[in-house]
Amino acid sequence: MRFAPVAALRRLPAVFREAVTDPARADSTVLLSLVAYVAIWTVYGTVAKAPQGLHPDMVEIVAWSRDLSLGYLKHPPLAAWLVAAWFAVFPVTEWAYYLLAMLMPAVALWLAWKLSADYLTPEKRVAGLLLLTLVPFFNFHALKYNVNTVMMPLWAATALAFLRSYRTRGIGWAALAGVCAAGAMLTKYWSVFLLLGLVLAALIDRRRMDYFKSLAPWVTVATGALALAPHIVWLVEHNFAPFTYAVAVHGEKSIATTAVSVLGYLGGSVAYVAIPLIAAAVMAAFKPATFADMAWPREPERRLAALAFWLPFLLPAVGAIVGRTEITSLWSMPAYTLLGVLLLSPDGVVVRDTDTKRLIAAAIIVPLAMLAASPGIAWMAQRKGPPPQSAQAFLLARQVEQAWRQMTPAPLRFVGGEADLAYGIATYAPDRPRALTDMPPPDAEELARAGAAYVCLAQDQGCRLKAAELAVKVPGSRTVESSILRAFLRTPGQPQRYTLILVPPQL
Repeated sequence: MRFAPVAALRRLPAVFREAVTDPARADSTVLLSLVAYVAIWTVYGTVAKAPQGLHPDMVEIVAWSRDLSLGYLKHPPLAAWLVAAWFAVFPVTEWAYYLLAMLMPAVALWLAWKLSADYLTPEKRVAGLLLLTLVPFFNFHALKYNVNTVMMPLWAATALAFLRSYRTRGIGWAALAGVCAAGAMLTKYWSVFLLLGLVLAALIDRRRMDYFKSLAPWVTVATGALALAPHIVWLVEHNFAPFTYAVAVHGEKSIATTAVSVLGYLGGSVAYVAIPLIAAAVMAAFKPATFADMAWPREPERRLAALAFWLPFLLPAVGAIVGRTEITSLWSMPAYTLLGVLLLSPDGVVVRDTDTKRLIAAAIIVPLAMLAASPGIAWMAQRKGPPPQSAQAFLLARQVEQAWRQMTPAPLRFVGGEADLAYGIATYAPDRPRALTDMPPPDAEELARAGAAYVCLAQDQGCRLKAAELAVKVPGSRTVESSILRAFLRTPGQPQRYTLILVPPQL
C-alpha cells in the first residue's frame, strides 16, 4: 500500500493540469498557484539571504523613497514610489522587501497568462506559463528589487494592452497601453526600447493603415505623454541629470568593449532561457520548418506578437553599437512576456498532456527544493564571507542610533558618508533618516537645525576627511570608532571597523 502523502504528490501534476486547463477553474487555479509561488520564493529569499543583508540596490531605493521626487540622479522615480507606498503599510524588514520583490514577477506571469489566451490553446497556455517559472529572471534574480524587476510587470502590461488595442482598436486598451508605457519609462529609460519596438512592430504590420487611421494609437500617445509630462518637466529643470549619469557610467566605450558587451547581452539572455528553448525544441521535434515558424510566423496576429517580442529584445544591441555603450544580459529581464507565445504557438509544436505534467512537476519541485536548501545556502554564504557593508547594515544602524541618542534626544534625520553605508542606515534605523549621498541636498538651515551622522569605513581616509571638515565647524561634534563582527549560525563573518562622525543639531 502506497504511503498516502507520496501518492498524493505523484497525482498532483495530473490534478493541477486538469484544473488549469478547465476554462471554469483556470484563472483561479493560476492565481492561487502564483500566491504559493510568491510565498515559497519569499521564504527562500528571506532564509537564503539572511547572512548577506539587503543588496545595495535595494537599500538605495529605500533611501530614494525617503526623499520622494519626480526623478533621481540615476533613474526615474516609480520604483522608489512603490517602495514608499509598500513600507507605509509593511514594516521595513527583509521578508517584507522580498515579498514586494516577488510580486513583480508574479504580476508579470499573470499578465503573460492572460495574454497567451489570445494565441495559445489551453494546454499550450499552461506549458508557456510553466516554462517562464523556470527562467531565473522570474525567481532568483527577481528577489533583488530594483528598476529591472519593476519593469517586468509594466512591460508585460504594455505588451498586453498594445496588442489588444491593435487588434480591437479599443479606446480602453489604447489608453491602458499609454499609461503602462509611461509607467515603464518612469521605471527605467531602458523602456524606450520597448516603446520603439512596439512602434516599429505597428509600422511593419500589414494592417498598419487601419490602425493609424483609428483613434487607438493617438489615444495611446496622448495618455502616455500626459502621464510622463511631470517627469519630463523635472528632467528639463535638472538638465537631464540621469542621462548624464548613464553616459558617464555606461557610455563612450571602445568598439571592442561595446562588441563584447553586446555579445554578452545576446549570449547571456539566451542562456537564461535555455530551459524553455530546449523544451520547445523537443516539442517541435527539432523540425527546422517549425523553428522558422517560431521566429517569423506566417499569420498576421502571430507575426505582430513575434515583432513585439523580437524588436524590444534586439534593439538594445543596435543601440549599444550605435551609441558605443555597455549593456548586460540582466537588463533583458522584462522582455520575456511573449516567450511562451513565440515558442509554442506554431502548429508544429505539439504539447502532450504528459509534457504538461512533467513541466508541472518541475515547476513544483524546483522552488520546493530551493526552499529546502535555503538554510544550507545561507550557511555557505556565511562561510564564504558576505560583504560587511551589507551583512552588518542593521547592526551598524543600531550603533549609529545609540551613539546619536547619547549625544542628543533629537531624532536622527540625516545620514551621510560612504554611500552604501548611508543607504543601509537609512533603511534600518528606526528614525527613518534621509540619506545625504547622491541625493538632492536639503536646505542648509534645515540640515543645521537637524544635524547629521556621517559613517565611513575606518580605512576610507577620503570619506573620513570630508566628514571631519563638516564636523569641525560645529561645537559638540563627536567621532566614534566602531567595530562589528556579525555571526550567523555560529559562524563568524568578516570583522569591519567604522568611523562615526556625529554632528549635533544647531538649535
